[in-house]
Formats: sequence, structure tokens, C-alpha cells
Amino acid sequence: MKCTHLNYRVLNPMFERHHCHSTDLLTKASDSLDDFNFRIFGLFFIGLKERIQAGDNIIVAEGYVFELERRGYLRAGCFVPEVVLEHPEQVKAVHEEYVHAGSDVVLAFTYYGHREKLKLIGREDELKSLNIKALRLAKDVADRTNALLAGNICNSTIFKRDCPDAVEKARAIFKEQIEWAISEGVDYIVAETFSEYAEAALALECIKEYGKVPAVVTMIAHAEDKTVDGLAFGEAMNKLYAAGADIVGLNCGRGPTTMLSLIRDIRKTYKGPMAALPVPYRTTPDEPTFQSIINLETGKQAFPEDLTAFHCSRTQIRKFAEESRELGVQYVGLCCGNASHFMRIVAEVYGRTPPASKYSPDMSQHFIWGDKNFDSYHTEYRNTLAPK
Repeated sequence: MKCTHLNYRVLNPMFERHHCHSTDLLTKASDSLDDFNFRIFGLFFIGLKERIQAGDNIIVAEGYVFELERRGYLRAGCFVPEVVLEHPEQVKAVHEEYVHAGSDVVLAFTYYGHREKLKLIGREDELKSLNIKALRLAKDVADRTNALLAGNICNSTIFKRDCPDAVEKARAIFKEQIEWAISEGVDYIVAETFSEYAEAALALECIKEYGKVPAVVTMIAHAEDKTVDGLAFGEAMNKLYAAGADIVGLNCGRGPTTMLSLIRDIRKTYKGPMAALPVPYRTTPDEPTFQSIINLETGKQAFPEDLTAFHCSRTQIRKFAEESRELGVQYVGLCCGNASHFMRIVAEVYGRTPPASKYSPDMSQHFIWGDKNFDSYHTEYRNTLAPK
């Protein structure tokens, strides 16, 4: 049984949330309910693992760091989510906007909200309050929109695989963020943007030990098609999946074109649930990551301030979503540089009609470019406004 979409986060204020762990139940319910609508009694919660096992896809909006930096509420460089404490309404607005555009998930904005990053800016004493605040902001939106609620841990910035002290410090960073996420009732935890398999494996180990919830583990690919510690990505994905990750894949770093080429290679050996969340920038084989793009006007690295000039087109995002679906990518979205109009495209390609689809482009209604019976006085402008 393969489904296209289901409503999965069902709440009833009179009862505690119950988890549905049976794909047989999903099959039976699908015989009598349109579009897997399980809202009838508010008794079941259909989580990440159940949806993936049922063959469903998960649309995921990431990219909070860049979006809030673009809006003027976060500093490029340290990229610490101080906005959670200083302007929580802005964080909530982005959560709401992404769900409106089609995201199935509200990801708590705790990326780079860990101890080492807070120490960097002299706010380590606010570490717990930032994490709890971020989780509660996300939970509020998830509860109101029937979205999945995800906790988030990421690269520690201090991990050294051959240094026991550094490994234990990274473990402590993961442990406390995981435990805070669990205390606020997350449905699963995303561990992301790991350059080394060893750190990704440590993060997964911590989720299994301290969280005991489903785990999505994604790695970042740099210029080479292997992890920094030398594993082919197909091997790394298989090892993470065998170690208990529910979904594995790639996020950040690469744009759609250069990520998909690697996803195709991974698919030769890894057949499990796959995640793909590229950055929406026009990377190439010569400049495979958004950090490697050179701004020809300045001769300097475009990252991060001049990346705007290298954004993907909507057509390129549509192509990415179409190819991802063909490759069987079940957990799909966009990372740094994401925007709501991009997410709407991904959602629509995956068969969804989010609220934002009400406002999807319809150029037939344009007074110059439209195909309706507009006055020729205006439609004749076409020849002067665009090349033939």
C-alpha cells in the first residue's frame, strides 16, 4: 500500500496523544477514509516512522538561519539563533509561513543554538532558555497546524574524531539539546550538517540513548563525493541506517544539481528512506557547493553576503523536486536560502495543495502577458518589453 499524503498529527484536548504503530491499521483506515484523514476521533498520532513505512513523503522546510539573517534578525558569521530570545515573533512567523507553503514539519530553531555557539557570543548562561523557547515556539505552531514537531541538533564545531576529550564535549552538547527536545514533546529529532561520518554516528548514538525517538540524520557533502573522514556517502548512509536512523541523506552545502548527482550515486548502494535538502543556489561541478561559488564581479567568494545573485530559479527548484521524486526521495525540502515560494513548488510537485497554492502564479490573468481577451492596446506591448 502506497499513499500520497495523510494527515498525521491528530490531537484531542480531552485525551493524551496516542501513537499509531501499525501499518495494518493505516491500510484498513485507508479503505474508509479519504486522503488518510485520521482526525475523526482525535485518538491517533501518526508519526514520522509510520508515514515513511506507509510509503508517504515528508515535505520539510529548513533554512531558518539564512531567512532570518536576510530579514535582519540574525548575524552572518556566528549564525547563532539569538532571534529566538530577542524577536520570538519573527521565528514563529517563519514557522507559520513555511507550513502555509506546504511543510509537514515545524523544525525547532535550535540549529547552532548549542553550548559552543552560545559561548562564542558570550551568552552561554542563556543556553537552556534559548532551546526551551525555540521548542515551545515550534510546538505552538505544530499543534495549531497539525504538523510534525522536530527537534534539531547539528555539527558541534568542536568535534575531532581522534580526540577523546573533543568527542565527549560533542556528546555533552548533543545530550543536553536532545533532553530538552524530549522534555518539550518532539515527535522526532533531526541531526544534520555533519561533514564526518564519525560525528553523525555519535549524534545518532545520542538520540538513541537520550531521546528514544525517531531520528533523521543528514550529512553535508563538500567538494569531494565522500565524507571528510573518507567514506563513500553510500557506505556512510548504509552504516547510519543500520545503526538505527529512520531516514538518512544529505542537507546543505550543495545546490540541487550537484546534490542530485550524489544522491543518484548513493542510490546505487543505499535503498532505504532517503533525505535530500539542498541549498537553493546554482552550484556546478566546478563550484559544487555554495561556499565555493565565486562572484565574478568581485573575484571573491560569494558566501554568504553575495549569494543572492546565485539563487536558483523556480524552474530549477521544480526540476529538483521532480527528479527527487523519481529517485524515491521521501524526505525532501530545502536548506539555507530557502523561501516559501520555493517550498510551495516542492510541495506541489509532491502532489500537495498547501494553503499557499491559492496564490500560485497564473499569468493568464496578466494584462499584457495573459491569454485572456485583454485590450490590444496593452497586449501589443509584448513586442517591446521582451525579445522575440
